[in-house]
Amino acid sequence: MALEIRVPRLGWNMETGTFTGWLKKDGEAVQEGAPLFAVEGDKALQEVEAVGSGILRISADAPQPGATVAVGALLGHLVEAGESPPAEAPRAASPGPAESPTEAAPASAKTPALETPAAEAPVARIRAPETPAAAPRISPRARRIARELGVDWLTLRGSGRTGRIVERDVREAAESLAEPVAARVVPLSSLRRTIAERMQEGSNATAPVTLMTEADATELALLRDQLKEPAARFGEPAPTFTDLLVVLSARALTVHPILNARFEGDKILLEDTVHMALAVETPDGLLAPVIREAGRKRIGEIARETKGLIERARERKLSAEEMQGGTFTLSNIGMYGVDAFTPILNLPQCAILGVGRIVLKPAVHLGQVVPRQMVTLSLTFDHRVVDGAPAARFLSTVREYVEKPVLWLWR
Repeated sequence: MALEIRVPRLGWNMETGTFTGWLKKDGEAVQEGAPLFAVEGDKALQEVEAVGSGILRISADAPQPGATVAVGALLGHLVEAGESPPAEAPRAASPGPAESPTEAAPASAKTPALETPAAEAPVARIRAPETPAAAPRISPRARRIARELGVDWLTLRGSGRTGRIVERDVREAAESLAEPVAARVVPLSSLRRTIAERMQEGSNATAPVTLMTEADATELALLRDQLKEPAARFGEPAPTFTDLLVVLSARALTVHPILNARFEGDKILLEDTVHMALAVETPDGLLAPVIREAGRKRIGEIARETKGLIERARERKLSAEEMQGGTFTLSNIGMYGVDAFTPILNLPQCAILGVGRIVLKPAVHLGQVVPRQMVTLSLTFDHRVVDGAPAARFLSTVREYVEKPVLWLWR
């Protein structure tokens, strides 16, 4: 019996994805569990495995690499040897010259295919005859405005939620035609669009507030240098400042669990485990892989796991599972010379900690002004979930841990 091959849902809010290509050829024998095709969803590029064994038969209208596909879209079938794939619904025939009554075929001569009900031919039913199969989707209002303004909407990329062309896309295109454009246009990738939507949602759908404090990171920098030698001796990755901050932040969250929560509907859900999302820059955009149970792991485990996640993120090899389930996010951009910034919430989480550069500057230490390694910590939190005082106490705890890391790192 033929098995259907459909586009899976890779993320909690995924409605469409980008089909990146087949990993098997049409007519090739496929074993259950073998990588079958690849699709890009909510920030993750995922190889989809076969749910059974059989001969791959790719549908005639299967998408080309780079095409946008809806969750659940049929791509092909797995059939047994000698078995034919299910017949595809017939496409609407091109209208030809009208037949005279004497030339028309009698009703009894119609083939079964021509008697197929319209409900069994979804392709013929949902596509307008004048719209090519590969044309983008467009709202009726946007189509009318495009006709009025003389805009060829077939060349546009939609900014609607599922890639649909809406009114603003048409008007922006009309303005670009009226004025010379000196800047180079960069196409909006599926990942960039997802990042934009998530960042806008994190800013507009919450009540974000940012608190900042400066911490003395002199002992943290000294500890990092001390950990390099034993790590090299055992062939392990040396812990970075980010690794140390992941552990210290996770320890602080166990003391202040309200920052490890999320707002859902009409209630606040407190997570009992810290799953730390880590903001990672990649050539394609910002990703946030997740370190599971960060509050229960030692610094060596965190260093190994972080190194692997960052490498896979930059090679676009993260799985969907590695991108989901974070309860708190850490964003460290100090390596770019940034002192402080206001990070944007990574929904559905209620808080994110931003870390600036560690820089040598004058500071008061033991009653004297001396050079110290200082760092600015920026905490953005959702005021719907957390009030200012609990958030400030959490940030103060993080500062305390950063300034005396040896007291808290191995607890």
